[in-house]
Amino acid sequence: MKRRTFDRIVSFVGLGLSVFLLVAAALLNWGASFANESVSTQLEQQKIIMPDKGSAGFKSLPEDAQVVLAPFSNLPLTTGKQAQAYADYYIGSHLKGIAGGKVYSEVSGAALGAAAKSKAEPANIGLANEANALMGQRTSLFMGETLRGLLLYSFAFWQIGQIAMYAAWAAAIGGVLMLILSLLGFAHIRRVEADATI
Repeated sequence: MKRRTFDRIVSFVGLGLSVFLLVAAALLNWGASFANESVSTQLEQQKIIMPDKGSAGFKSLPEDAQVVLAPFSNLPLTTGKQAQAYADYYIGSHLKGIAGGKVYSEVSGAALGAAAKSKAEPANIGLANEANALMGQRTSLFMGETLRGLLLYSFAFWQIGQIAMYAAWAAAIGGVLMLILSLLGFAHIRRVEADATI
């Protein structure tokens, strides 16, 4: 095979790869922007304000929660990172205090059982109080875990956007490098002797 033919093939393949990478970079950038804007828009509509680090409620949180939440003090919750911090360290800390660290699935069965026993013995005030307390914990855990889960979905979607953004940068850099190498390949073709072979 002639050297010029080989150089042309390699340069055109490089040019095609460069175009592919640059198109991929544009699409990944669009995906990253879409994810970030969607998360921000949806979170802004919730009008959640991060806890003020000077408040008594903030100071009652565990120390690790305070450290994570402090940089976001009194800011509107608008990013995936804030959603993760709020879900894991603010809501999560409060959920641990509701039923001694038990989760909804653990409390729900006990609450339903206590409610059934209370209905069977309507005169038993102790059973009624226990059932009411467990049902209150059940409701609080359900609402808290649901909100926490939704915020963590926002974080996950935001994180996918962040990954797409880094992939867009890598694809753009790769596309530009391949374009430069392809152009250098085309320039090299002119310097190769017409009858050179490989």
